Amino acid sequence: MHRLPAVEAEVADELAAVRPGLLPRYAAELPGARAAVLTRLWRALAHEPLPWVREREPGRDELVLRLRDGRTLHGPAADPYRTDAYVGEVRLDGVPYGDPARLTADLAVPHGTGYAAELGHSVASLALARAGQDGDRAAPADQPGGWPRHDWEAEQWVVDGHPFHPNCRTRPGFSVAEQLAYAPEHRPVVGLGLVPVPAASCLVAGVWPEGLRDGEYVLVPVHPWQAAHVLERPCEARLPAHPLMSLRTLALPGGPHVKTALSARLTSFVRDMSVGSVVAAAALSAFGEDLAARMGGLLHVTRALGAATDGSPDLAAVVRESPAAYAARGERVLPVAALPATGLPGSPAWLAAFTRLALTVGLRLLEMGVALEAHGQNLLVVLDRTDAPRCLVYRDLADIRVGPARLARHGITAPDLPRRIVADDDRALRRKLFGSLVGGALAATAASGAALREALETAVRDLPRTSDLAALLGEPLPVKALTLMRLSPGTAGDLWGELPNPLRFEAP
Repeated sequence: MHRLPAVEAEVADELAAVRPGLLPRYAAELPGARAAVLTRLWRALAHEPLPWVREREPGRDELVLRLRDGRTLHGPAADPYRTDAYVGEVRLDGVPYGDPARLTADLAVPHGTGYAAELGHSVASLALARAGQDGDRAAPADQPGGWPRHDWEAEQWVVDGHPFHPNCRTRPGFSVAEQLAYAPEHRPVVGLGLVPVPAASCLVAGVWPEGLRDGEYVLVPVHPWQAAHVLERPCEARLPAHPLMSLRTLALPGGPHVKTALSARLTSFVRDMSVGSVVAAAALSAFGEDLAARMGGLLHVTRALGAATDGSPDLAAVVRESPAAYAARGERVLPVAALPATGLPGSPAWLAAFTRLALTVGLRLLEMGVALEAHGQNLLVVLDRTDAPRCLVYRDLADIRVGPARLARHGITAPDLPRRIVADDDRALRRKLFGSLVGGALAATAASGAALREALETAVRDLPRTSDLAALLGEPLPVKALTLMRLSPGTAGDLWGELPNPLRFEAP
C-alpha cells in the first residue's frame, strides 16, 4: 500500500478522529491537490528570479531549468497565466516528482526545508477543502438556486485559494477540526467573541457601532482561534458570522462585515492588525469615498464604519459595510476570485467587457496617484440583471499605494496616511496595480495566457493612451515573486519578478 507523505498522513489521522466520513473523499482528492500545488510551484520555478536557477531553456513542449549546482529540472512548457492543474510531474536529474513538497526538499536550496513543509500543508489542506464540497464541484451558478442569496455565499465558492501561490491553502497552526470550523470553503457559522475593553483605554477610529458597546466598555469582536491561541482566554461566542475569503473577515447576518485580528500566517503573511491601521481606518475610508466619487459610478469603495483596538495588534477589529450595499435590486455582487465559478468568463465578449471595466478604473485611479491592490479578494464586480459587469467595488484600503505628487497634479490633497502606503515612484505604483490586477485578478479570471491576451487586446483599444498604459502594453508584467519571498525570510517587504507581457505571450 502506498504510504502518504507525513503531513498528508497527519491530516488523515486527525480527520479520522473528527470527521471520518470525509476520509475517503480526502484520499481521493490528494492526487489532484498535489498537481494543483505543483503547477503553482512550477510557475514560480519557471519565472521568478530565484538565485539558484542559472538558466532557463524554453521549448515548445518542454522547459528545462539548469541549476547553479549542475542539476537540471525538466517540466512542461509553462504558461504563467494558466490556472488548471496541468503539471502532474517534473523531473530532477531524470527522477520524476509529483509531490511539490518532496521536490522542494530534494532541491535542498536555502530555507527550502521549511518551505517544503509549507507546501505539504498546502496540499493536505487543499485536499481537505475539496473533500468538503458537495457533488463534483460543478459551477455553483449552474446549479438550481446556485446564485448567491447572501453576500457571503459567493465568497465560499473559492475552494482552491490563491490561484498562483503554491501556499494556496497553507494554514499553519490550524488543526483539521479548526479548519472545518472556521474556513470559508467548509461553510461554517463561526461564533465571534466580544472582549470588553474600557472605553477610556480603547483606541477607536470612526464611529463604533452602538451594538458593540456595553456601558463604559467597547466590545471588540475576536475570532475564536485568536482567543484560544493568542489571547489564551475564554471568550463566549456571541456573534454568529459567516467567514469570507480572507477567513479572518466575517459577515454578520444581514449586517456589516467584521475584520478581526488573526495572528496566523495565511499564504505569505501573518494576519494581525497593526495599531497604525486602526488609527488610519477612518481617514483612509473617507479618502476612498472621495476617490469613488470621482469615478462616475464605475467604482465604489466600502466604508469603514469603525475600528477599535486595545493598543495591541492581537486584539483589534474593523467594522465595514457589505459590498452588497452597492447593488440595485436584481443585481449581484461577486468577488472577482469567484467569477470562474459562474462560467461567465468563458464568453470572450464578457471577459473583454470585464477587462475593459477593470482597466478603466485601475488606470484612471493610477493616473490620479492611487494604485489599488486589486487582486481577486479585494476587488468585487456588480453584475446587472443581464449579468453584464456594471461597476466595481473595492474593499480594504490597507495595502493600496498613494503617490502624493500625482494627487497634487490633479488637485487632490493627500490625507495623513501611514508611511508604508506612500509611494511617489511610478515603478512602485505600477507594480502594485499591474501585479495585482493584470497578473492576479484578470489572469485568474481568464485562466490562460491566450484568453488573457485576447481580452486585453479588445479592452485596450479605446483606453486613453497614458504613460501608464504604454508601460502595461510594452514592458514585462511585474508580479510578486511569491515563492522567492517565502524562501527569503530575512528580507522585509515584497520581492518582485517579471512575467512575459501577456499581450505578446505565446501560450505553449
